[in-house]
Amino acid sequence: MPRPARPRGTPRPDGEATRAHLLDTAGHVFAERGFAGTTSKEICARAGTPLASVNYHFGSRDALYEAVLIEAHRQLIGLEDLHALTQGLGAPEARLRAVVAHLVALATNRTAPWGFRVMLRELLSPSPAIPALIEKAVRPKAKLVLGLMAEYLNLPPQHPVVQRGVMFTVLPCIAMMVAPKEMPARLLPQAAKDGEALAADFVRFVMAGLDALAQAQRPARRKTTQRVRAGVAFECSVSR
Repeated sequence: MPRPARPRGTPRPDGEATRAHLLDTAGHVFAERGFAGTTSKEICARAGTPLASVNYHFGSRDALYEAVLIEAHRQLIGLEDLHALTQGLGAPEARLRAVVAHLVALATNRTAPWGFRVMLRELLSPSPAIPALIEKAVRPKAKLVLGLMAEYLNLPPQHPVVQRGVMFTVLPCIAMMVAPKEMPARLLPQAAKDGEALAADFVRFVMAGLDALAQAQRPARRKTTQRVRAGVAFECSVSR
């Protein structure tokens, strides 16, 4: 009995598996050699696929690397992970604490996937794929974290203090994620021994810093409120 015809434009299951296998293989090779040192020929040889596989499934080596970068960033922290972490936690502080604790836990994980090394290489030697990485992977997650930070600090997401708060919180976590694990183990062996204590202390450190930022904004808010009230009172006196 003949097989039913597959609708045009529907990807073949074996094609999807080959694409996923190529992506994973390319991730390992890019992690080892970097963008400039990796060829489509080597990726296909390692994957056991024809040389034309990269162009067939991704369009080009550059497009494959873009897909690898996006997957690498997902391995660091996925958007779905952020939503799952914050779901059901009412207060902004609880949600922010959950995100920071998760980032530190990833940073202290000794069995990091290839995405960590790919991101490290990309940070040290940026490729032309950086704009695509920002738009497709980083910006949606940054928007969520900015929203959390804005709620916690009671300021709009566009406020410079909110954006600096995100920088002060996320960048140290990223640095710990991509730094070679041997560095803290050799330089600060006691700090690196207990991952749970490190995560707890980092969360305390971050939250105390954010509280200080919020406290510093209160006098400025009071002055702004006083100026607004003075202006309203002046307008009322003039209109009488």
